[in-house]
Amino acid sequence: MRHTRQWPKLTVFLTHGEVPLDNSRCEDAIRPFVVGRKGWLFSDTVKGAVASANLYSLVETAKANGVEPHAYLSLLFERLPQAKSVEDFEKLMPWNVKAALSAAAQRFVVV
Repeated sequence: MRHTRQWPKLTVFLTHGEVPLDNSRCEDAIRPFVVGRKGWLFSDTVKGAVASANLYSLVETAKANGVEPHAYLSLLFERLPQAKSVEDFEKLMPWNVKAALSAAAQRFVVV
């Protein structure tokens, strides 16, 4: 029976506590795109659709790493033209700029 080969994969969460029981986090992340799909149905060009997908990927990656998307994109678009090496690009990843963005946000907090 084919389905019995999949059983170990289906029960992995029983032996590994860090594995979530469901994929709600993934479904929540893609919900805005599913809702917006009708509006994007008539995208003008393939390049435009690819550009949108890239932008949404950046936004969702920032959110997944606890980084406010607008602040991240502002920093990214400011620093990206100066990036020349792989190391420069890696420094711009959300998990690497999180501390800098948090520090910058603290400066603007009104008490």
